[in-house]
Amino acid sequence: MQLLDQIKTNKIVPVVVIKELSDAEPMLRALCDGGLPVAEITFRTACAADAIRLGCEKFPEMLIGAGTVINAKQANEAIDCGAKFIVGPGFAAEVAEVCRERGVLYLPGCVTPTEIITAISYGLEIVKFFPCSNYGGLGTLKALSAAFPTMKFLPTGGISEENVLEYLAFDKIIACGGSWMMKGTPDEIKAKTAKAMALVK
Repeated sequence: MQLLDQIKTNKIVPVVVIKELSDAEPMLRALCDGGLPVAEITFRTACAADAIRLGCEKFPEMLIGAGTVINAKQANEAIDCGAKFIVGPGFAAEVAEVCRERGVLYLPGCVTPTEIITAISYGLEIVKFFPCSNYGGLGTLKALSAAFPTMKFLPTGGISEENVLEYLAFDKIIACGGSWMMKGTPDEIKAKTAKAMALVK
């Protein structure tokens, strides 16, 4: 299955913050056991690179990417550790260039027409809409889609089990990013993940 098909099929991309490397395996296992073999591991903690490497080694069936990537150095490090996709809070040309050179999917945060045009100029067909709720949510996404009918979106920020179905009903959204299932113990994460997957499938 192609990477984008995996994202579309699972419909949710969990945003995972790993502060201690020892938490990586139980957190990722909880996602898998809950039926969601996808993780965007944020690259803003000291152990992020090691967590991505460990996750790719322990869970080869998972689609593991790096989030909060803002420069070429981070992008290269994440890809070297096995990241299958790169997510940014905004658009960074140097990250786009690294991902293009290395054949890795780049999902930059884009919330304005200018940012989306820049993404299109780099050949991107999907962008992260972040922080979604702060920039007008679904209404803004629909307005942007009218101007950019070929662009697809991964909204993140303010997505929860209360509104995820409303977002997924819009055909320009390939999946939703979220962290609501990542709170609590591994057993709680597993239960919340299973509940989320039952909701969206």
